[in-house]
Amino acid sequence: MKINVTLENGLIPDKYAKHAPIPYRTNDMPTVNFPVIIHDIPEGTKSLSVSLIDYDAVPVTGFPWIHWLAANLPVDDIPENLRATHKGISGTNSTWHMVKKANEPANPAINQAYIGPMPPDKTHNYTLSVFALDTTLDIEDGFFLNELRTKSNGHVLARAILELPARA
Repeated sequence: MKINVTLENGLIPDKYAKHAPIPYRTNDMPTVNFPVIIHDIPEGTKSLSVSLIDYDAVPVTGFPWIHWLAANLPVDDIPENLRATHKGISGTNSTWHMVKKANEPANPAINQAYIGPMPPDKTHNYTLSVFALDTTLDIEDGFFLNELRTKSNGHVLARAILELPARA
């Protein structure tokens, strides 16, 4: 399996990241995901899952920043603004730590959504992973990365990884 994302000048397009226009934002955060083209999905695939993680965030935040988790996606390309299609299940991203720290109610439009890259210091590389699974997972909106990993064990038919840079 292979995945492809169209870049602009070698970077994630601005409309999906820190410099996104207002229609691509929620609460001033970029929340419209870029489309992902998927080739050679294995036979027997029942669903896809996706993650977007910023490992370059460790020196800034102290941990890898989870920008996007989604599961039980249709066996097809991932469209722009996946959340608007109401397909699949949305996982919890790293903005969750701010909710817990402030002891405020969660906002699924932010905490269980794609949050585009917003590197504060320099260009960061974002690790996009797409998994082809032989099942749909027994998980609900708001799942965490550890639950996705655990529930996916033994069901991964293929995995594709792409490093995507985004500008500060």
